Amino acid sequence: MEDCLFCKIADGRIPGKIVYQDDDVVAFADINPVAAHHILFIPRRHIASMADLTEEDSGMLGKLFARAAQVARELGLSEPDRGYRFVTNVGPQAGQSVQHLHFHLLGGRGFSWPPG
Repeated sequence: MEDCLFCKIADGRIPGKIVYQDDDVVAFADINPVAAHHILFIPRRHIASMADLTEEDSGMLGKLFARAAQVARELGLSEPDRGYRFVTNVGPQAGQSVQHLHFHLLGGRGFSWPPG
């Protein structure tokens, strides 16, 4: 999508601190981190939110989740005494501020439940 912030980061029109990228998935550091490690994972193809996913997206999602797990391991977040959260927000009441499907990988601090 032409005016989407995350599409522009994915295709290099806006700089971002890229952590991982391939033909389907891009991961970059959040510009307003809420944890020591706060990385956004997005599909390159514009999808507005989780509500717009279809069965055809299953391969891309599997790849996205596998890359998030890989990055979490590389950051040491998968160690037995550590951990991380991987979450997406859907819609404005849930906190989605950019209309491009994205998942937050959060780690490096403790989290409470339920999330607020």
